[in-house]
Amino acid sequence: MSEKRPSLLGYSPALDGVRALAVVAVIVYHANKSWLRGGFLGVEVFFVISGFLITSLLIAESERTGTISLKQFWLRRARRLLPAMWVLLLGVAVYCSLFERSMLGNLRGDIIAALFYGFNWFQIWVGTSYFTAFDFVPLRHLWSLAVEEQFYLLWPLLMFVFTRVARRRLPVIGLLFVVTSIAIAIFTAATYRSGAIATVGETPEQFMAFLGHPVARIDFLFLGTVSRAGGLFLGAALAVFWRPWLLQTSPIGTRGQLFDGVFLAGLGGLAVSAAVFRDIVDTTDVGTTGYDLLFRGGFFFVGLASVAVIAAAVHPTATMAHRLLGNRVMTYIGRRSYGLYLYHWPVFQFYRRFAGQGLTPYEFVLLVLLALALTELSFRYVEMPVRDGRFGTWWRNRRAERGIGVQLNVATRRRRAGVLAVSVVLPTFALFSLATAEVKLNDISQSLAESESAVVNLLGAQSAPTTVVQTAPIIVSGGTVTATTTLDGQLIDVLAIGDSVMLGSARELSERGATVDAMKSRSTRQALEIVNYLKSVRRLGSIVVIHLGTNSTTTEAVFDEIMASLRDTPLVLFLTVHVPSEPRQTINNRLINALPAKYANVKVLDWHTIAGQYPEYLYSDTTHLRPAGARFYADLIMQAVGRL
Repeated sequence: MSEKRPSLLGYSPALDGVRALAVVAVIVYHANKSWLRGGFLGVEVFFVISGFLITSLLIAESERTGTISLKQFWLRRARRLLPAMWVLLLGVAVYCSLFERSMLGNLRGDIIAALFYGFNWFQIWVGTSYFTAFDFVPLRHLWSLAVEEQFYLLWPLLMFVFTRVARRRLPVIGLLFVVTSIAIAIFTAATYRSGAIATVGETPEQFMAFLGHPVARIDFLFLGTVSRAGGLFLGAALAVFWRPWLLQTSPIGTRGQLFDGVFLAGLGGLAVSAAVFRDIVDTTDVGTTGYDLLFRGGFFFVGLASVAVIAAAVHPTATMAHRLLGNRVMTYIGRRSYGLYLYHWPVFQFYRRFAGQGLTPYEFVLLVLLALALTELSFRYVEMPVRDGRFGTWWRNRRAERGIGVQLNVATRRRRAGVLAVSVVLPTFALFSLATAEVKLNDISQSLAESESAVVNLLGAQSAPTTVVQTAPIIVSGGTVTATTTLDGQLIDVLAIGDSVMLGSARELSERGATVDAMKSRSTRQALEIVNYLKSVRRLGSIVVIHLGTNSTTTEAVFDEIMASLRDTPLVLFLTVHVPSEPRQTINNRLINALPAKYANVKVLDWHTIAGQYPEYLYSDTTHLRPAGARFYADLIMQAVGRL
């Protein structure tokens, strides 16, 4: 009789290659979404890998020893994950205490949540959406590590029970894992809602009650442990049915060509998903919406494709997967994928400050090299020494030296004293600063919040301010129009309709005589509702200023509808938009610049060109207005309409 093969998972270089593919996709996506819109799905691949590896390790231990040591499992996970995480959190705290002190108050909650691996639920609860482009969020990426750590805490307990109670029925347990993943996909699809995503008041259908608190559905589904556990369960199911230590002696282990085909199918599915899928999309004349296909089966599809790639990667004779994924470059990146994931995002954020600002190829290369250098330092001097016991040996040796009174030379004592001083003083300063910092809005959010008091919600208000209509010649494309004073009703002389860019200048425009209705995340079509309402109540005056198109792409038909309602208005001033790196900037500006040729009462103020000439008037996101820019912007508009 042949000896039973020991239940050992062993090392698979190709599996490290799968990790490399996943982390590279995520890094490219984080650098510039336009390069790989679905690169965020690399996280889903990581979830499937984690489900497969952890379940395989637990099954192997159970078969080898007859039980699962929960204590040893959690100690191994802690040594693997915690040291680099603590270094990252401390490094971010030190950096922000030195260079981003205004953000320390907001960072405090993030660090505490990250320490306890609840960062994903913290993000959902406080409403700091994963999709917000204008925030400085150096720890945003830790949501996925929180999901995995919660899995690591609970999964060994479940597997301990399963392997004890149903050791001979593991295939049934595997089928249960598959059914659970399908149920999660159904739950996600049922909970998701199509359509524009704004505030609770504007789009209540996009929010749900969670423990009595309203949270955004898309954040709950994208970040939540329950909705994102589908990949973990698929990976666990694969581990039940696809044990690498059995493949060597199984007939299926010789079918390498078949699994080369499985590998290509899975890799093709991941490639198509990364190229086609989105997290959120700019929907024409609607605004920001979720990507329906992603939340209605997309995550499950990516999980299945990941299962195919992983199954081929650990197959003993699937040579294509081994050659493409098991080479030195891929295994080097894969072994360091955890550190790369940890460090790349803060490096990107410290440089660009705003999450949605895309990097250039030159910036990307330099910042990735910096992140790789930090990763290598962490891997060599933090992660591996803790994992293989070298750190513990070093610590015991230092204690032994002190115990026997070893005398060190002057140079060694000075070097150790310097290292000790830096390693104590900077963290102490950072942690004290973090603990005592005041919670503040970022500069853009603070500016917009302060401006909201100067805004009139014309659709929601019972009445608008009474203004005096002045007679003045107004120069427009195609001739001169004279405003009239004979219209009935309480007319709004200068009506300004805009989004968050105009909102930042609402006080300045109001002080100069304009009535401002500006709102964050507003689409161009919403201007039509406002002008139609004011026209119906005879409040529409001589001048309408429209600055929309920052948040979503629009169409010529929408502008034609707006102008059909404003055909009798003496002057309609449109402003072009300045949203660098966004394709809608070019599309919308082309439509806006074409309006004067079609409508004699339209004038265009080329804000896109002006903003490019005066970058000092914009925040670092290159879109929203600094205080000096808000005054400049208001003066330009009032000058353009003859009311300066």
